[in-house]
Amino acid sequence: MTANELPALTRDGDVFVLDLGETENRFSPEWLDTVDALLDKVTEQGPGALVTIARGKFWSNGLDLEWLTAHGDEAQSYVHRVHGLFSRVLTLPVPTVAAITGHAFGAGAMLAMAHDFRVMRADRGYLCFPEVDIRIPFAPGMAALIQAKLTPATARTAMLTGRRYGGAEAAEAGLVDASAAEDAVRSAALDLVRPLAAKDPGTLGAIKSTMYASVVTALAG
Repeated sequence: MTANELPALTRDGDVFVLDLGETENRFSPEWLDTVDALLDKVTEQGPGALVTIARGKFWSNGLDLEWLTAHGDEAQSYVHRVHGLFSRVLTLPVPTVAAITGHAFGAGAMLAMAHDFRVMRADRGYLCFPEVDIRIPFAPGMAALIQAKLTPATARTAMLTGRRYGGAEAAEAGLVDASAAEDAVRSAALDLVRPLAAKDPGTLGAIKSTMYASVVTALAG
């Protein structure tokens, strides 16, 4: 991957902005290494907040299936790493918002779910859990993550049908907190999280760890 394709971290005042990249932003080992290192920087800085964006058509297409096909003997350790990313974002000791500027599919949509809040582009792009159609059952941790963030009815529909939700539909169903025009997604996410940036990291992290203890346990299994 080139430098332009890897995630990068910038800062907008007291809000960190994590840019996932400009490709399909699949979770290659190099991509995962980069994100982990950038999240280290976020947590080392004390109080603040995080907005996760992307460039181009995709926010994230999730698992790197091409890499998995070529490295089948490492599948278990790879999935464990992905689960670890979900757990880390889920319990990150700063307020987090996924600014979904393009498609979020499968594990990419799960990464969005791991954030505290979600803002999605209204006019283009889909959020979807396609596992039922691509014949990949949800791992217990993945199912627990989705079910912890959605109402039972929405989780049932999203997980059993593979429905593709546009921004307005996703907001109506509660998969995201708001939808916005393409050029307003980032600013809407910043506006949502900036008032929360002064929250004490130790307290916030402890609250999240308690709220999502069962999900973290399932993801570690």
